[in-house]
Amino acid sequence: MSTELQHLDLVDILSERHFLLRSITEKLWNESSEIYISNSEWFIMARIYKKQPTIAYVSKNVDISRQATHKFIKNLESKGLVEIHNIEHNKKEKSVRLTSLGEECYEKNEALKATLEKKIEEKIGTGNLSLLTEILKLDWGLSIS
Repeated sequence: MSTELQHLDLVDILSERHFLLRSITEKLWNESSEIYISNSEWFIMARIYKKQPTIAYVSKNVDISRQATHKFIKNLESKGLVEIHNIEHNKKEKSVRLTSLGEECYEKNEALKATLEKKIEEKIGTGNLSLLTEILKLDWGLSIS
């Protein structure tokens, strides 16, 4: 374990590792693409991929304010990555879906993350990666009240 992480507790170690992984994936994407996509925009695209949810649903399922979510969706639309549609029989709600370019970008980014995961696996071992993944997927019995 690196010396910077040795004094940290679990929550801070997870946070540091998350920040590092997000920074690396953002750098890998930006080195290979002309289209800049922020981490928040990736997070939103993940909620939309292969679906056509309402903007309200997306807003409720990301840890980003409603106003910021709308702003990010508009940014994604201006980049040609999402399309916004009116919902039939509902003048208030709108749905959002990835364009073919948006799906292509999302899938390319998934491949970049898979490459990064393979590097982690080579460093810590297949068994440890599997164990870490399973531990992170477990229900920790925590919730925000």
